[in-house]
Amino acid sequence: MQISILGIGWLGLPLAQSLLQKGFTVKGSVTSAEKLELLKEHNIIPYQVSLTANTVEGDIANFLSKSDVLIINIPPKLRNADSENFTDKIKALIPYIEQSGIEKVLFVSSISVYGEKNAGIVTEETTPFPDTESGKQLLETEKLLSENKKFKTTLLRFAGLIGAERHPVYHLAGKENLPNANTPVNLIDRNDCVAVIEKIIEKNTWEETFNAASPEHPTRKEYYTKKAKELNLTAPTFLTDDKKEGKIISSEKITSVLGHLFNNL
Repeated sequence: MQISILGIGWLGLPLAQSLLQKGFTVKGSVTSAEKLELLKEHNIIPYQVSLTANTVEGDIANFLSKSDVLIINIPPKLRNADSENFTDKIKALIPYIEQSGIEKVLFVSSISVYGEKNAGIVTEETTPFPDTESGKQLLETEKLLSENKKFKTTLLRFAGLIGAERHPVYHLAGKENLPNANTPVNLIDRNDCVAVIEKIIEKNTWEETFNAASPEHPTRKEYYTKKAKELNLTAPTFLTDDKKEGKIISSEKITSVLGHLFNNL
């Protein structure tokens, strides 16, 4: 089976490596020519592809050609005032997916589609109320892909991604009077992300939506105090009168449908 991964970065590279080890052929895209050599070194068939709000730059046709699955793994990047519309980028991509004959698409989305209005337990049945521009455009993009009848789309909403060298505690260490002390954390280890994607492909689980977060949900204060201690960092301090409830992202569907057991936070 051949898989095209649009976006070989912090998550895409270890995903591609793991898929290669399992016998898949992997095509990968990067946006700069300098990164093509890295893909070659890892036996990923390299392509330079960039999406804009109006067009797709690069050899997108060959990147998609003869692949069974397309994994769209590119972040919205909407924090800058001059950011291009993410949904428009995917609109520009869709005709190429249709022409390629790819029948299965996995879209890496985010729990930001739920927003802050959703408190308590959040499942895939919870109605999203995004309150950030990123969340709004991700939700719009989800609908755009899942409503297209030319291919089957599975939506994968990741919680905050963490890994060995990428963790919020490094940013929070030593800071004082942080808010939301009692808000539960919603995080997922990168290894879990890779495993969940692989199980969706292996079990042929399409036209589904999955929330992907560790089943552990300590409070921000509990978690980051403990993690700072483990990493010999100065623990952050939190405001003590915070009463915000927050949301808990449930991944029970992933466990029951895909049989995945999460790593400890």
